[in-house]
Amino acid sequence: MSGAAPALRVCRLRKSFGAVVAVDEVSLDAAPGEFLSLLGPSGCGKSTLLRMVAGLVEPDGGQVVLAGEDITRVAVHRRNLGLVFQSYALFPHMTVFENVAFGLRRRGVGEPELGPRVERMLELVRLGPLGARYPRELSGGQQQRVALARALVTEPRVLLLDEPLSNLDALLRDEMRVELKRLQERLGTTMIFVTHDQAEALILSDRVVVMERGRVEQVGRPEEVYRRPATPFVARFLGRANFLGGTVAGSEAGRTVVALEGGGLSIVAGPRPGLAPGQPVHVVIRQESIRLEPPGADAGPAGPNHFAATIVFHAFAGQAHHYVVQLADGRELEVTAPGAAVPLARGARTFVAWRPDDVTLLPGGEPGPGGPR
Repeated sequence: MSGAAPALRVCRLRKSFGAVVAVDEVSLDAAPGEFLSLLGPSGCGKSTLLRMVAGLVEPDGGQVVLAGEDITRVAVHRRNLGLVFQSYALFPHMTVFENVAFGLRRRGVGEPELGPRVERMLELVRLGPLGARYPRELSGGQQQRVALARALVTEPRVLLLDEPLSNLDALLRDEMRVELKRLQERLGTTMIFVTHDQAEALILSDRVVVMERGRVEQVGRPEEVYRRPATPFVARFLGRANFLGGTVAGSEAGRTVVALEGGGLSIVAGPRPGLAPGQPVHVVIRQESIRLEPPGADAGPAGPNHFAATIVFHAFAGQAHHYVVQLADGRELEVTAPGAAVPLARGARTFVAWRPDDVTLLPGGEPGPGGPR
C-alpha cells in the first residue's frame, strides 16, 4: 500500500461551528485498499471530518482529493463515495434486493447488468436467500449487511462508515467486526471508518488515526499506537494504563532511569535518546504488562522494576482478573492478569514486575493524571 498514490487525501481541512473549532487543519492520506479508522471520544471531530469528505458538511478551508481529483466542492452524488451511517436508513417499502439495487438504478444501470451485480453482492454479505424480504423482517446484523451491500454495489472508490456497528448488541457487534474486515479484504475497497470504540479500531484497521479536539494526535498501525503512544492522550485513550509522574535521572547500561515523584522509587525504561536528565516525564505502564509474583515463586533473581506490593482490590471479569496493588510507599497500580490464573486474595503479599521495554516515557510539563487509568 505504501508505494501507491493515495486513494483519498485530506489537506489542511478546517471546520468551525461558531466559536467551536470542530476540525483544525487536519491532513491525512488513505492508501488504495486500506482500512483506516478515525478514533476518538465524542466531540473530537471525527464524524465532522468524515462528513466533509462525503460532501455533507462544507469545509471552511482545505481540500479533499479523491484519486487525484479535487472534490472539495463537488456535489455528494458525484463523488463516487459509498456511505454507511449509524442509522442504516434502509427504505422500508423496498425489498432487500431493491434497497441494494437503488444506487445502480439511479446511475442508469440496465436490468441485464443490475440483477447479477445485486445478487453477487448479496452473496458476498451472506444475504443471498433474503433478497425478497423487507427490512422489518431482518435482524439488526442483517440490516447492517444490507446497508453495506447497498453502498458497495456501486463500486465506490472509497467507502465511508460512521459508527455503523454501534446500534448492535455486544455479541453481534463482535461478529460483524470480523465480517466487515473479511469483506473489505475480499473486495479490496478503501474504507474510512469512524468509531469511538478502541477495540473496534484496533481489530479492523490497517492504520488508526487518533483524534482529540479537532486535531490528529497520532497516526499508525494498531500495535504502534497502542504500544508506542505519541502523546499522553493516546496512552490514556487506548487501553488501560497506569500513569506516574517522574523526572529523568540519567542512563544506566543503555537504559533510562526515572525518579518517581514523591521520592524513594525509581523506574527503569528502555533507551530514550531524546530525553535529558532533569526532564519531567509521564511514565506509562499498561496494566497487562505488570506481572504478579507471589512470595516464594521461583521467578529467578529480581531484575529492574521489581517491587513488593499488597493486594488491595480484586475483581474477576471472565477473561481477566483485575487488581489494585499498593506499593510500599502507598502508591497504587492497576494490574490485569489472565483469568485462568489462581486469584490472589485481598491483603495478600506479592511482588509486581515489568520489563523496561514495557515502560513508555512521554515528555511532560504538568504531571499526567494521577494514579491508574
